[in-house]
Amino acid sequence: MPVMKLCFSIDALSPSGAHAWRLQKDQTWRECTYAEPLEDGDACITDKKTAEEWSGRRLTKDMSQVLIPQKKAGTFDFLMRGIFAHAVLHRNSSAPLPDKRQMLECIAVLKPGTPWLVYLNVSGHFAALDTSTVSIISNLDIAVRGEIASSGDYIGARAARDDKMMDELYRQFLGGWLDHLNSSNMNVFVPDAEKLKDEADYVEAIRNWSHE
Repeated sequence: MPVMKLCFSIDALSPSGAHAWRLQKDQTWRECTYAEPLEDGDACITDKKTAEEWSGRRLTKDMSQVLIPQKKAGTFDFLMRGIFAHAVLHRNSSAPLPDKRQMLECIAVLKPGTPWLVYLNVSGHFAALDTSTVSIISNLDIAVRGEIASSGDYIGARAARDDKMMDELYRQFLGGWLDHLNSSNMNVFVPDAEKLKDEADYVEAIRNWSHE
């Protein structure tokens, strides 16, 4: 498989979602369709921290209807109406199929008692973070996220040996990964278990997914 080529665009979205704008290399904005493929002149940000600084920023319009970046939104600002910036991931290579064995290895080494979030990063690798010390909000390492868990029933060596639960969890992550690929959204929640398709359906769809 070729080396993955990834970058973020910064797309601003109106409260209704009916209008979107994309940040340009010269720091102006053009009207766009949210998460559309990159065009010449679009800012293509490869530094994750820079993209995270944009993600969640509020924007306002001046008298000339030009978008002006404001401070980063607070935790509850998204409950208010306004224009917000979002980091949209763009891929210029095929996407990997997440590895179930790697998921099991990731879960098995986690120590119960800590509020862990197991997630898929943009490279399709399973990882975990301690939510008591690392922020989830605007964290652009998280492509697909599961539920936060601290009980040994859900994380740790004993949980990793529960074949039925792990099979279901893997299918949930496959479903979330496909959603992430199709939408270019970050921090995608895994689908509910009752809405899952067969593993083979997800595998086929992921392998047939086409990049920009």
